Amino acid sequence: MTNQRTSWLQAGLASRCPACGRGPLFEGFLTVRRRCEVCGADLSGQDSGDGPVAFIVLIVGFIVVFGALFAEVAWQWPIWLHMVVWLPLTVVLVLLIMRPAKAILIALQYRHRRDDFSQGA
Repeated sequence: MTNQRTSWLQAGLASRCPACGRGPLFEGFLTVRRRCEVCGADLSGQDSGDGPVAFIVLIVGFIVVFGALFAEVAWQWPIWLHMVVWLPLTVVLVLLIMRPAKAILIALQYRHRRDDFSQGA
């Protein structure tokens, strides 16, 4: 049922089942499926909690703050231009990173605590 050769990183980046690497992990944007459509693995007990959010805050915060500071020092942008550039970029980056970050954390949890994965956290 589970494939030992499935890479947690590949499964996470592709948002696929951590057991087989083929079935979709999510229903909708961030809702985890109860069972894998391909291998039938029980995914109902996973709980990524706030783990992905901590990494996303650090990654996106670094990119946006460094970019804004660089733009301010190099070109002295007016505040309205900073808002027009950095606020939408922050939202886009968070939405792009959220799904794979949650999938990677779920894949790591599946790999390291497979015995109690279906029992809830």
